[in-house]
Amino acid sequence: MASLGPPLEQLRRLAVELRLLLPRVRVGEARATTEEFNREVFWRRLDEAAVKVSREATALTTVFSGLPLPSPQETQRLCKQVCAAIKAIIAVYYSLPKDQGITLRKLVRGTTLDIVDGMAQLLEVLFINPAQSPENNDLISCNSVWVACQQVPRIPRDNKAAALLMLTKSVALVKDAYEEMEQAVEECDPYSGLLNDIEEDTSDNYNNEDDVLGFPTNQDLYWSEEDQELIIPCLALVRASKACLKKIQILVAENGKKDQVAQLDDIVDICDEISPSVDDLVLSIYPPMCHLTVRINSAKLVSVLKKALEITKASHVAPQPEDSWIPLLINAVDRCMNSIKELTQGELEL
Repeated sequence: MASLGPPLEQLRRLAVELRLLLPRVRVGEARATTEEFNREVFWRRLDEAAVKVSREATALTTVFSGLPLPSPQETQRLCKQVCAAIKAIIAVYYSLPKDQGITLRKLVRGTTLDIVDGMAQLLEVLFINPAQSPENNDLISCNSVWVACQQVPRIPRDNKAAALLMLTKSVALVKDAYEEMEQAVEECDPYSGLLNDIEEDTSDNYNNEDDVLGFPTNQDLYWSEEDQELIIPCLALVRASKACLKKIQILVAENGKKDQVAQLDDIVDICDEISPSVDDLVLSIYPPMCHLTVRINSAKLVSVLKKALEITKASHVAPQPEDSWIPLLINAVDRCMNSIKELTQGELEL
C-alpha cells in the first residue's frame, strides 16, 4: 500500500485537482436523463450542496489553522470529503437542462465555478501559509468559497428572473458609462488634473510655459471644436442605448413568460453586447480623438441596438403595435448615426 503524502502536499494536490475541474465545468453540457426535471428538487439539492461545501471548507480551515497539523490519514479523510462535496455540487449543476434557459444555466454555472475556484484558493492559502505562521491573515481574508456558497440561495429560480437580473446589470453598466461621458463633457477637459500636475512640477524649473514639453499647447490632451461638436450626437447615442435597455427590461418584466425561455435568452444575448459597445464608443471620444474610430464604434453600437430592438419586437414581450415605441427609438438611433456620419465625412475623404 502506497504511503500517504505529507498533509500540506495533499492539500497542494487537491488544489491542482480542483483547478483541473474548472475548464470542464465551463464547457460541460447538461447530463442527459429520462427523468422529468423537478425544479423544486433541483434547487433544494443545489442549496444543500452549497451548505455542504461551506461546512467542509470550515472544517478544513479549523484543522489547518493551528498546531499540530493533522496526520496524513486525517488529511486524506478531509481531502476526500472536500473533493466529494465539490463534485456533488458540480453534478447538481449538470442536472439543470438547457430547456430551463441558457441564461439561468450561465448564472448557475458562474456560481458553481466561483465555488470550485474559491475552494482551490483556500487550499492554496493553507498550503502556502502553514499553521506555523501565527499571524496568518490570509486565512481570514481568503473567504471567497464561503461568499460563493452564500450566493446560491440568491440565484434567480427561473429563466425570466435570470433574464431580468442580467438586463438590470446591463442597464446599470450603460448608465455608469453615460454618466462618465456626461461628466467628461461638462468638465470639457478629462485630463485637467494631469495638466495641473505638469504645471506644478515644472513651475520651479521653467519660466516660459511654451518650453514645457506636452503642456496644454499639445492638442493631444484636449478636445478641438470639431471634437466637441462630434461628442454631442455620440452622447445622444449613448443616452438612446440606455433608453433601449431600460425599455426592454420593462417589457420583459411586464410581459415576459417563464416558459418562453428561448426568446428571453435571445433578448439577453443581444442586450449583453450593448454595454461593451457603449464602452468602446465612450473610450474613443477621449483625446486624442480619432474621428474615424468614433464613427466605426458608433456604427457598431447602432447595429447592436437595432438588432436588439428587432429581436424584442419579434418576441412575445413586444408591445402592441398601436403603442409601440420601438420604431421611435430606431429613428432616434438613426438620427444620431446620420449626424455622426456628417461630422466625420471629411475623415473618409482624406
